[in-house]
Amino acid sequence: MQRIILVTGGAGFIGSNFLNFWSSFHQKDKLVVIDKLTYAGNYENLKSLISDSNLIFIKGDISDKDTIEDILKKYSITHIVNFAAESHVDRSISNPLEFIKTNLEGTFNLIETFKEHWLDNGCSKNWKFLHISTDEVFGSLNMNDQKFNEDSIYCPRSPYSATKAGSDHLIMAWFHTYGVPVVVSNCSNNYGPFQHPEKLIPKTIINCLLGLKIPIYGKGENIRDWLFVEDHILALENLLLEATPGSKYCIGGRNEINNIDLTYMICDILNEKLKGSEITNRKELITFVKDRPGHDFRYSIDSSKMKKDFNWEQKVSLKTGLKKTIDWYISNKKWWQSLTINH
Repeated sequence: MQRIILVTGGAGFIGSNFLNFWSSFHQKDKLVVIDKLTYAGNYENLKSLISDSNLIFIKGDISDKDTIEDILKKYSITHIVNFAAESHVDRSISNPLEFIKTNLEGTFNLIETFKEHWLDNGCSKNWKFLHISTDEVFGSLNMNDQKFNEDSIYCPRSPYSATKAGSDHLIMAWFHTYGVPVVVSNCSNNYGPFQHPEKLIPKTIINCLLGLKIPIYGKGENIRDWLFVEDHILALENLLLEATPGSKYCIGGRNEINNIDLTYMICDILNEKLKGSEITNRKELITFVKDRPGHDFRYSIDSSKMKKDFNWEQKVSLKTGLKKTIDWYISNKKWWQSLTINH
């Protein structure tokens, strides 16, 4: 069967990387993209694909039932890959309502409308709704705690993670109650090309390039498991094509590092790469700022189920991924200079 895939949030960071990959390696599939084009959605991310006859772009809101219903019927959608989400923890603390609207109400609208569309078309076993979520729904780990896995208890601690946890539960409830063919993935922190400058890695890279202060929360001791976006997309490919409906998968990078050491690593790479520039030691740009409220200490993911079921595992080391990412931001200054950057 030809897959006709609705990709929500496709102009965002992970969504645009997914679309660039999918349009190259699955050229027979038709791609329909919806994005609200908020600050984090950038039409430029998809510009090279828009002329492709297999990709249709629609500016719209996943919370608009009529819009989603029309898209599903008009294009005979068979699959949904749901990237659409408000995703920045700091913004969720200052404006939680937007996260409620998109992450909860938007997800409900998507899965309910997809359910009706699926029922109207004979409940095909080949259709699928892939919901992309985060490891933050599981809460915070201490140093000696076991890694998150598919059986970990949900314990969200920020408005962002609470709304993502709620969206996960909605998706799984529609499987258990109505039989809708869904798959949920929970990934660790992504990084790579097209990531908005508000996030830690691109903000650090850009501030290093501009000679601006690099803000680090607290003492920089918080630990994250970093996943290069290309590795994540390869994992999602397995899930969309092969995962059993009703299943959940954790996708991690096996790259645990605390924020200060990560920042040092970025500074060292740029110090070496930009030898001879006015700034000789970019570590001197680091400044410690008041910690974020409820800042989770550590995230870490056990991806052994992905390895067992699909022989997938992270391939890009953190140092290699950072070098690729840094090269992309150096080569694409016009892209990030066009965005609003809060330093």
